[in-house]
Amino acid sequence: MIVCSFLAVAQNLPGPGIERNNFIPGEKMVFQVYYGPLNAGRVDAFLKLDTIRGKDAYYAEMVARTTGLADKLYKIRDRYAGYFDPESLLPYRSIRDIREGTYRKFNIVEYYHDSLKAVSTESGDHEIPGNIRDMVSVFYYVRTIAFDTMKYDDIIDINTFFDDELFPFNMRFRGREKIKTRGGTFNCIKLVPFVEPGRIFHKEDDMTLWFSDDRNCVPIRGKFDLIVGSVKCDLIEWDGLKY
Repeated sequence: MIVCSFLAVAQNLPGPGIERNNFIPGEKMVFQVYYGPLNAGRVDAFLKLDTIRGKDAYYAEMVARTTGLADKLYKIRDRYAGYFDPESLLPYRSIRDIREGTYRKFNIVEYYHDSLKAVSTESGDHEIPGNIRDMVSVFYYVRTIAFDTMKYDDIIDINTFFDDELFPFNMRFRGREKIKTRGGTFNCIKLVPFVEPGRIFHKEDDMTLWFSDDRNCVPIRGKFDLIVGSVKCDLIEWDGLKY
């Protein structure tokens, strides 16, 4: 997503620094996944402090699994994990462990930002631009963006590396809404990422994300209007928030 800012745009810049991060080690979240009206699964996410290559790092992990009838029809056990810098929030290492039905995929990517290089166990060396994110660290980076300075339809420009390819993750800021979930009622910031129509989505705005409009800025809901149906992911449990 290499969109130039001709409006008030949040740029793909380093994070705000560890003292200003709105999350801390020990944070845990649980999300309920719905396929249409059915409870289909859950996602467990946590953040802790760790070390990698002799440096302090955040380690974050997100595990998605099907439950109930969905688990009997098509079992999913996906794990996304990563180490990233507490100051810049740039990734050091990403881990992708996919188990969906009979499909299996496991890959580790090491990031070397000084030399603008990523090394994948599956496909080798790749050139990367500065300030690249992975799909775990971006989850935390988005929470640090200064949404109060944005106007409706401003573009958030983020570059990520996913599935061994550069993957733009631009989003539009769509104002604020009140969202009601099993976990409560929340004032939220609404973001609409650009997605590619075709294999999974009908239209480029078929994904919507809501983050709490408070100092923690936690993800409250994700909604995905897929070709095969609608999937919703709601925050239902949380612990260890900074504020």
